[in-house]
Amino acid sequence: MPSHQLFRFPKPQWLNSASARTAGIYIAGALFSIALFTLIDAATYSRSSLNGSDPEVHMNFVDWVPGICSAVGMLIINSIDKSRLSADTFSYSGDGVAWKARLVLFLGFAAMAGGLAGGVTVMVLKYVLPDYGFPTLWMGVANVVANSLVMLSSVVLWVSQNMEDDYTYNLAL
Repeated sequence: MPSHQLFRFPKPQWLNSASARTAGIYIAGALFSIALFTLIDAATYSRSSLNGSDPEVHMNFVDWVPGICSAVGMLIINSIDKSRLSADTFSYSGDGVAWKARLVLFLGFAAMAGGLAGGVTVMVLKYVLPDYGFPTLWMGVANVVANSLVMLSSVVLWVSQNMEDDYTYNLAL
C-alpha cells in the first residue's frame, strides 16, 4: 500500500492539536511584532541625537522598501489555502486552480526573498561599504534582522494555519 507521505518518518501527533496551532499563530505574531519593533527602533535611532555618525546617516524610503516587500509577500503567502495547492485535478476545460495557487505562492516567496535580498543590499551599500561604526551600522543590521523575522514569521504562520486536526470541519454545499 503506497503512502502519500513525503518523508519516511511520520508527523508527530502533537502537531495535530488545536493548542499547537494556536501557539504557532501566537509565535508568528510575536516574531512579526519583534521584526516591526526592530525596524522602528532603527528608524527612531536614525533620527535621534545619539546618531553621531560623520556624515550623518538617516534611514529613508530606500531602507523601508525591503520591509514593505517582505510584508506584502507574507500577506500573499498566508492568504492562500493549502488545499488549493494540492488540487492536482487539472483539466483543460477547468480553471486550473492548483496552477494559479502555486504561481501566486511562488510570487509571495519571491517578494519575501526580494525583501531579504534588498535588506542585505541596502546594508552593504549604505552602511558597510562606507565603513560606518556599529551604532550606525545597526540601522542596516536591523533591516536584515527585521526581514528575516518576517520571513520566519510567515513560515510559522503558514505551517500553523494549515495544520489539520480533529476539530476542523470542512463544510461544503
